[in-house]
Amino acid sequence: MALFVTCLADVFRPSVAFASLALLKAAGCRVSVPRAQTCCGQPGYNSGDYRGAGDVARRVIAMFESADYVVAPSGSCAGMIVKHYPRLLEGEWKERAQALASRTFEITAFLTDVMPLPAGDRTPDTALTNRKVAYHDSCAGLRELNIREQPRALLRERAGVQALELEKRDVCCGFGGTFCAKMPEISATMASEKLRDTIDSGADMLVGGDLGCLLSLAGRASREGIDLEFRHVVELIHDHRSGQGIGAGPANGAGRQ
Repeated sequence: MALFVTCLADVFRPSVAFASLALLKAAGCRVSVPRAQTCCGQPGYNSGDYRGAGDVARRVIAMFESADYVVAPSGSCAGMIVKHYPRLLEGEWKERAQALASRTFEITAFLTDVMPLPAGDRTPDTALTNRKVAYHDSCAGLRELNIREQPRALLRERAGVQALELEKRDVCCGFGGTFCAKMPEISATMASEKLRDTIDSGADMLVGGDLGCLLSLAGRASREGIDLEFRHVVELIHDHRSGQGIGAGPANGAGRQ
């Protein structure tokens, strides 16, 4: 199988990629990480550059189609490959896109529904189980890939965490890819509302499956002086001590496997 690292993990949070790799290996997978991989093409696609997005899609398909499975630590990127590549391309490339889509998964769905982690090989850390953790559902993962229970089950079973539920858990955080750049005032208001919802839940840590959401919310929290820790779900499932939270400094566990 192959790991699709994602741009944001590569540039901003390498610890997410290393945690993903470690978890996939723990599940018994032989993992390849193509060195030439780049973006999934979603920014161009969302901006209406279908020709450019199509070029990227064909490159991704050619690079990954020999893999038995493709796994990404992002519902957004996985959703782009699964849902939008087949819509974007035509002819032979559409057929190849559909074939790749059938073997592409977001990581928590893969580790729950396809290759479950072996039972009993990790003892939950009391330093983590005593934390109050809320889970943020990203729009793409929730609406395009039906990812809701899988990350919560992994947090509960692998990290000993019973995630707190936000009152408006199905509401967008305001990031929305290019939406936050095109409509920054609306995006900032939505982010602030999501942060208030998190604080009202009693949580001191917000966890999610998409770095775009988490980076945006961490930045907004910093601007508003809100004391919350932000982490990607795979970091908690693998090892929550892997450096500082998102937005608080470098993830010192970037090289841990």
